[in-house]
Amino acid sequence: MNQQPSTHTSEYASRLEHIQGQWWKKILTNVDPYKRNLTQLNPGFFLDIGCGLGRSLAHMNGKGVGVDHNHACVDFCKLRGFTSFLPEEFLKTSYSTANQFDSILLAHVAEHMTLEAAITLIGRYLIYLKPRGKVILMTPQERGQRSDRTHVEFMDFDKLNYIGEHLSLKTVSYYSYPFPRWMGKVFIYNEFIWVGEKTS
Repeated sequence: MNQQPSTHTSEYASRLEHIQGQWWKKILTNVDPYKRNLTQLNPGFFLDIGCGLGRSLAHMNGKGVGVDHNHACVDFCKLRGFTSFLPEEFLKTSYSTANQFDSILLAHVAEHMTLEAAITLIGRYLIYLKPRGKVILMTPQERGQRSDRTHVEFMDFDKLNYIGEHLSLKTVSYYSYPFPRWMGKVFIYNEFIWVGEKTS
């Protein structure tokens, strides 16, 4: 039986670097629709859980703090000049105090774990979110889900809404991006976007 590939390894970080360094993505840097989407969501000073190589931090000009369990990813973010920590390092910083962040972002993270694990992970960091702060979840649709062997559970709108309800978050919006929902079956980069609000 094949072992499930891990997102902890340096090999996984290298794979992310290869994917994000593709020539066409570099060409689209200044017109990146995903950057535009995140900007329009107005995350403010945000906590990027599962920050990877810092793509979302770069989109927002480093106005946030990244946390990732992959040493190589955290080191890469730091080399890029971003504030980034391993989870255990984050707990020792001044950022790990209540009401620090305007929003919490999980961009292509929840699908790498079970629904229960995603709830636990987000719940662990909610104390650092300001009252009425936003939780932004982004997950791949069908074609994207099949593209990565480290994906564990398909996180569609029903499951993202369930996460929000379980954590007592008020649903603000959810939509398919950048194309309509049906495109998710064929376009690898179509995403579920879900935004909730901390109610206390």
